Amino acid sequence: MVIAADTIVVAGDRFLGKPRHAGDARDMLRSISGRRHHVVTGVAVVHGRKNLSLADSAVTAVWFRELGDDEIARYVETRESLDKAGAYGIQGKGAVFVERLEGDYFNVVGLPLLTLASMLERAGVRVF
Repeated sequence: MVIAADTIVVAGDRFLGKPRHAGDARDMLRSISGRRHHVVTGVAVVHGRKNLSLADSAVTAVWFRELGDDEIARYVETRESLDKAGAYGIQGKGAVFVERLEGDYFNVVGLPLLTLASMLERAGVRVF
């Protein structure tokens, strides 16, 4: 069995993957500062012996508080933002930017556990 997942942040009509460099991270954080954005994770489960392929996705709405340029610069200096879609990690220092969310917290971390558990059950794998 193979499980794969990938996450992207959608802010208005912009798709925010992982930033290419610090300047890109600063721009991404400015674009979601004080706004709602959506975190979308696609999940695939392939079970070779059962000749089964499943695909699904999870969407979580996240509201950021207003961020100052100096705060964004300090966060980017931590380098935490450089390997995260949307340039922040809710499971790390970026958590202090989040005012609220609607949906699966684990989706924002990068692996929507509820979605994955449902897919595994459909594939005949007992989660509990």
